[in-house]
Amino acid sequence: MSLRRVSLPLLRTSAVLVVCGLFATLVYRLVHDPGAGLARAVEAHRTPPAPNLRLAVIWPHAQTWPRALRPVAARKTLWLSDLRGYPVVVNFWASWCSPCNSEAGLLAAAAHAQHQRVVFVGIDVNDFTSDARRFLRDHHVPYVAVHAESSVAQRFGLIGLPETFYVDRSGRIQDVTRGELSTSTLEGELNHGRQPRRRPGAHLVAAEP
Repeated sequence: MSLRRVSLPLLRTSAVLVVCGLFATLVYRLVHDPGAGLARAVEAHRTPPAPNLRLAVIWPHAQTWPRALRPVAARKTLWLSDLRGYPVVVNFWASWCSPCNSEAGLLAAAAHAQHQRVVFVGIDVNDFTSDARRFLRDHHVPYVAVHAESSVAQRFGLIGLPETFYVDRSGRIQDVTRGELSTSTLEGELNHGRQPRRRPGAHLVAAEP
């Protein structure tokens, strides 16, 4: 009986210590996780710098990119800093993601409409490269796509897929769209003064073919 009286308080104390340890770990990750910090900064419109990470090119098609950047697409790796000087639309996607399939045509049309003025980049995550390339072929994606490890998604503070980040010429994130894009959302982002002004009579997002 005495042993039972001793063991119960010990068990309770151990349980409390475990819970406190888990809570402390969670708080530490929330405070020190760069992805969580970046997500908070974007939501607060503090325009944080986009993480400059090494990305493996899986789709070097750059027909809508500015001519000065096309040699970058021919390399096997890409750094986001390579694109400084141009506004950039960074779209995170995967071939198995249904909303990603739904918005792919809109992004392709927008890239054509912003030909040589805005750089579109697709970042494929948690996917097989063969499936990703099939997706890119099926949707006739006219801009460069790269494959990224899950750590890249964590650095950007991704919550799910798809997500689209809008990066200015100096490499700072101006805004993010979480979830599937719509024509009005994308056109609104492209027309917020962060991207080049459209030519008279031209549409920022072309109609899908």
